[in-house]
Amino acid sequence: MTENNKFTPLADLGDYVSYSEEEMRVRAEEFFDEIRRRHTVRDFTSEPVPQAVIEACIAAAGRAPSGANHQPWHFVLVGDPATKFEIREAAEIEERAFYSGRASDEWLEALDPLGTGPEKPFLEVAPWLIVVFAQRRGGIEAGMDKKNYYVNESVGIACGFLIAALHHAGLATLTHTPNPMTFLNQKLKRPDTEKPYLILVTGKPTSDASISHHALKKKSLKEILTII
Repeated sequence: MTENNKFTPLADLGDYVSYSEEEMRVRAEEFFDEIRRRHTVRDFTSEPVPQAVIEACIAAAGRAPSGANHQPWHFVLVGDPATKFEIREAAEIEERAFYSGRASDEWLEALDPLGTGPEKPFLEVAPWLIVVFAQRRGGIEAGMDKKNYYVNESVGIACGFLIAALHHAGLATLTHTPNPMTFLNQKLKRPDTEKPYLILVTGKPTSDASISHHALKKKSLKEILTII
């Protein structure tokens, strides 16, 4: 019962599946083995990927938990070559400003081992760009105009779901966040109440795609876990 003495209708947890301890261990280890093969890729082929595959992955992202269940996200799927070109062009303007003075020396030093730079050809080459917007206002139903809560946290969790789903489908990804990204509102016709959160590049890696040794350095479980 809620504080205002009104009953909140509940739905049965009918789709929950219980596993034995051994099954839980095996499933957890299998998921870790799969997700440890996920890498950020910068070299994509232009090979087409079925739209239905991407839509299924975005649907999975839409099942993420969110503040007050308002689901404060919107995904724009871009496959049109002309639009991808415009996004690349606008993003590289911001990237050139970033690398030529906007970024601090410490930030540039942190990026140096990854070999990044202002040129972003993957924005044009990869078959799909998924542009994620965070909605400041919305609600549990389409068309609502209520304040959304824990927006960044909620959208971040949804993006984690999305990256894992795309990897599970056999696709590579790259998270790209040019700063500022307001040009995306205009180019993709999204309202000012939505803030561009990230561009997720996805497709298949080239046969000679590589990653830096720096990107392979992951903290051990002991370094990221405290048990109380």
